[in-house]
Amino acid sequence: MNRIELSVVIPVYNEESNLGSLIDRCMNVLWNCGVTFELLLVDDGSGDRSAQMIGNAAEHYDEVVGVLLNRNYGQHAAIMAGFEHCRGEIVVTLDADLQNPPEEIPRLVEMINKGHDVVGSVRRNRKDSFFRRLASSAVNWVIRRSTGIGMRDYGCMLRAYRRDIIDAILACREKTTFIPVLANSFASSPAEVEVKHDSRRDGESKYNLFRLITLQFDLITSMTTFPIRMLTFIGIVLAGIGLGLSLLILVLRLVYGPTWAVGGVFTLMAVVLAFMGIQLLSLGLIGEYIGRVFVQVRDRPAFWVKQVVGLNVHKKIKKIGEVV
Repeated sequence: MNRIELSVVIPVYNEESNLGSLIDRCMNVLWNCGVTFELLLVDDGSGDRSAQMIGNAAEHYDEVVGVLLNRNYGQHAAIMAGFEHCRGEIVVTLDADLQNPPEEIPRLVEMINKGHDVVGSVRRNRKDSFFRRLASSAVNWVIRRSTGIGMRDYGCMLRAYRRDIIDAILACREKTTFIPVLANSFASSPAEVEVKHDSRRDGESKYNLFRLITLQFDLITSMTTFPIRMLTFIGIVLAGIGLGLSLLILVLRLVYGPTWAVGGVFTLMAVVLAFMGIQLLSLGLIGEYIGRVFVQVRDRPAFWVKQVVGLNVHKKIKKIGEVV
């Protein structure tokens, strides 16, 4: 089997309205790259015709491989399934909604060829809602502060990796992870490029408010223990404030007598409620970490591949630009 220079991994979930255009545009771009390539489409348990369309594409193009999961596991699990089956020396990930144009792929490959091992992308003039942009900015700030790696847009899935980075990712046995952060933890020369960002033409975003919150919990708890340390610090500060406030109330009681102390009932109640809130928040976050430990200890597969189509028909890699 000939050496494959470039693999493009795309998770797909209920994208039948975009899939035809996505495949056509990707194939046109990759044919013009002048390298041997494969296009891996990972169906993440779609309920529409996406899996069937992927199978048809794998029959039509030798370069297309379909990885069909038995149910929906989430975007990052689907990408990991694609990583397990891709063979390229350079691996590019891309969303299926066409908001990040496939035509930007050559720019990322060029940066990899210049010596970088991880290349991220920064969405220029984002077409998302104000809420999504605000949430993304906050998350990116937290990641930069936690990891010390100054990438600006961790939420953009248009990214390129060298083969050794993919192998390092696959060597990890984590069940819940955030791939861009995990990849950057192995990178010695990361870089970013600005890319175009389009509005979604068809279909709806798969990330509602609940999914976004879940993703942020996965992101934070999979990469750092910083929240626990921060809560410990806050607890120390609040304990000091509480002790100081108690001493102040005691002094004022001695100075002004017991009558004055009745006036501080609501203040004390506010302090108690604040402490209760911090305790509940702390328990919740600790519970998130314990939950991750529970999932890890069970060692269940992060995904289950139902079928792979197209991989076994790669008897040869077609010449660039040759259409079946």
